[in-house]
Amino acid sequence: MTKVRIKLASIDINALNPVIQSIKEITSKAGVVMRGPIPIPTSRLKVTTRKSPCGNGTATFDRYEMRVHRRIIDIPAEDRILHPIMKLQIPRSVQIKIEMKD
Repeated sequence: MTKVRIKLASIDINALNPVIQSIKEITSKAGVVMRGPIPIPTSRLKVTTRKSPCGNGTATFDRYEMRVHRRIIDIPAEDRILHPIMKLQIPRSVQIKIEMKD
């Protein structure tokens, strides 16, 4: 049986969790077993810049960090599940990718 893999990514964990919760509700109402959400290790993108605009002066730095949270969900490929998932209102900060697996 074919499966659908849903990959979710966001820099805001508070926007990601409600999307996962709504997918859980859709699958539980349909009576289908969902595998996940499987957390993927958080990517940390670090950038260090010098505070002084001209480069002179004391060696003081600003350190910025962006964290990317990722989750994977596997569900069976059925129309009664996929149609409500496709119609979900997803925030702009959450990236979603749906792909078919064998």
